[in-house]
Amino acid sequence: MKTNVTKLLALLFASSMIIGCTSNQQSGESAEEAAVEESAPTITLTKAPASPEYPDAQLSKLGVTTTATDSGFVVDYNFDVQNYELGAQTEDAATRGIANSGKGQHIHYIVNNGPYAAHYMPGVNDMLDEGNYVVLAFLSRSYHESVKSEGAFYVENLTLGDVEANDADLTAPHLFYSRPKGSYKGDDTKKVMLDFYLLNTTLSADGNKVRATINGTEFMIDEWAPHYIEGLEMGTVTIKLELIDADGNAVPGPFNSVERTVTLEE
Repeated sequence: MKTNVTKLLALLFASSMIIGCTSNQQSGESAEEAAVEESAPTITLTKAPASPEYPDAQLSKLGVTTTATDSGFVVDYNFDVQNYELGAQTEDAATRGIANSGKGQHIHYIVNNGPYAAHYMPGVNDMLDEGNYVVLAFLSRSYHESVKSEGAFYVENLTLGDVEANDADLTAPHLFYSRPKGSYKGDDTKKVMLDFYLLNTTLSADGNKVRATINGTEFMIDEWAPHYIEGLEMGTVTIKLELIDADGNAVPGPFNSVERTVTLEE
């Protein structure tokens, strides 16, 4: 009898040890998972502070020439810029804490909502294939923030070659992607500007919005203004912008949903 009691006590002790070890292991895994979650950076998107305004800045087209070649078409735009100085540093550039062009203020030139080309003189030279295009140009501060005043942009349909014209409706709402773009290094990775260009629409809490999805984190933007992205990890950053209506539905248009990647390096 004594032997049986001893065996029973030993069995109970062993069971409690197994349960205790299992519980500790599970607790340890939970704590480890929690630590990983706590250490993961949180991505934030905040409206940028006010920047110098240029209400009288004007960008207009003086002319465009297209020249056919064996590999496509050479396109030369000649713009006129008024009340805005290309090549100058925007007065608050040194205090913004974001990437800035040492070449100064410029024109963002965008074709079919592709990545922009920066031009520091009013002439723009491009090489395009036969086809239909929407060309947008707008004035930019030296830190790549678009000038959003009424006369600071130019947009048009452009048809090249022996193709049927298929013009976009330039009176409809359109969303064009601008920043961020390319690679960011060092201090420029701490705060990255998000900026886009709108035509024929406004944003509001109860109207159209821009949905920004940054590395899987979703933000709703209800004001046309630049925003700063912070909390990004080094590596590839994926950014998707969508123009949506008050009910969350996509606003029809060829450019109203766009996705880009940029790279952050130490």
